[in-house]
Amino acid sequence: MTSVPEFALPEHDEKVELELEARRGLRRVPGITTELEDVSEVEYRQLRLERVVLIGVWTSGSLAEAETSLQELKALAETAGSLVLEGLVQRRDTPDAATYVGSGKARELRDIVVATGADTVVCDGELTPGQLRQLEDIVKVKVIDRTALILDIFAQHARSREGKAQVELAQMEYMLPRLRGWGESLSRQAGGRVAGGGGIGTRGPGETKIETDRRRIRQRSAKLRREIASMRTAREVKRQERRRHAVPSVAIAGYTNAGKSSLLNRLTGAGVLVENALFATLDPTVRRAETPDGRLYTLADTVGFVRHLPHQLVEAFRSTLEEVGEADLVLHVVDGSHPDPLGQLAAVREVLADIEAGHVPELVVVNKSDVADPDTLARIARVEPGAVCVSAVTGAGLDELRRGIAERLPRDVRVHLHVPYDRGDVVARVHQHGQVESVEHTDTGTRIVADVPAPLAAELQPFG
Repeated sequence: MTSVPEFALPEHDEKVELELEARRGLRRVPGITTELEDVSEVEYRQLRLERVVLIGVWTSGSLAEAETSLQELKALAETAGSLVLEGLVQRRDTPDAATYVGSGKARELRDIVVATGADTVVCDGELTPGQLRQLEDIVKVKVIDRTALILDIFAQHARSREGKAQVELAQMEYMLPRLRGWGESLSRQAGGRVAGGGGIGTRGPGETKIETDRRRIRQRSAKLRREIASMRTAREVKRQERRRHAVPSVAIAGYTNAGKSSLLNRLTGAGVLVENALFATLDPTVRRAETPDGRLYTLADTVGFVRHLPHQLVEAFRSTLEEVGEADLVLHVVDGSHPDPLGQLAAVREVLADIEAGHVPELVVVNKSDVADPDTLARIARVEPGAVCVSAVTGAGLDELRRGIAERLPRDVRVHLHVPYDRGDVVARVHQHGQVESVEHTDTGTRIVADVPAPLAAELQPFG
C-alpha cells in the first residue's frame, strides 16, 4: 500500500505548493488503526462484523475539529457493530459533486480498501444518490454515508412500537430518492397481470419494478405517519393530564452518550438502561421527582442528539421531541470529558431550535466532571456562567443540581378564590396541589386563600 502524505498547514512563502499538496492528500486520523489483538478476534470479526474504512472531507474549521468529527464517526460505526480499519480525511473547499472525494482520491481509496480487506466505506457526510452510486462504482464495495449509519443504529436500538415506527419512517424517507435497481430491475416493466408478475395493485403495463418499489414505499410511509399521529395523540393526552394536575415538567436533553439516562437514574431511581454506546436511549422515559422543598415534578429522558442529525430523524421523532418543547425547564446535559463540549452544546441547541424548543428555560449540566479536564470545566464555566458540574457516577454536584432545578421551576402563585359549593372538585384540587393559607365558608360558597402552581392559577381565574 502506498504511503499517504501527511497534511501540513501552509506557510506564507510556500502557500500555493503546500495547499495543493494538502488538497491532493488523504490524511490518516490518529487512533483509528488496523491492529487487532489476536487471530481469534480476526476470525470473529470476519464472520460477524463489517470491516469499514472511514473517509471525511475537511472543508472548514481546524484540523482538530475534522479529526474529532471522524473519531465520532468511528464511535458511530463501532456502535453499529463494525470493525473500523482505517480513517482518512481529505482537505477540500467543498466535497466533490460527483464522487465526494474527487475521482483521483476515490481511486486511492480503492487501493486502501483492497489493502485492508474492507467491505464497506463510510463517508462523514450525507451523500447524494449520484455520489453514492459513482463512489461505489470506483471503490467496488458498499458505500454508506453518515445519515445511513445513524439510521441503522436507531433501527438496532428502537424498542417501543412508537420508536420502531419512527425509525422505519425515517429510513423510508431516506431510501426513497436513493432507490436503485440492479441489472434489468431498473427498467423491467410489470406488463399487466401476468407478464410482469405485478398483479393487482400495480398501474398495469408500463410500470417498472423500481416505480412499483417507490409506490410501495410511499404507501408504507403514509401508513406509518398515521400510526405515529395516533400515538402522538395518546402522548398529548398524558401531557394534558400532567398539566391539569399542575405538575411542572423537566426534560433532559443533550448530546448522545453524555450521560442523560445515568443522570435520570440518579435523580429518580428510574432504573433506565445505561450503556456506553451512542443512542442507547431512543424511547422517552418519564419519571416523577421531588425538589428539596417538596414540590413534585416530572423528569423526561429523551433521545440524544449528534452533529448533523439527519433531518429525516428530526421529523420522524418530532412527536417524541415535543416532550422538550412542552417542558417548563430543559436540563441540557453535556459531556465534560469530551474533546469539544462547546461544539456539543451548539449542535444540540441547533436541533432544539429546529423543533421550536429554543424558548424553553435551560440549565446546562456538565456531566462526567470526575474525569473531565479542569481547564475544560473552567472554559465551559466562562461561556456558560450558570452551568452546574456533576458526576452521575460519583454523585458529586447532584445537590446543587436539585437546588438549581427548584429555583428554575415555575413558582406558586397566591390566589384568592370564591368557589361555589357545587364545585367541590375545585376545592379538592387546590388542597391537593397548593398550600392553603385560609378557608372561610360563606352563604354563597367557600373562600380560599392559597399558593398554587402557575398553570393551576390560570385555570382558577373564573373563581377569582
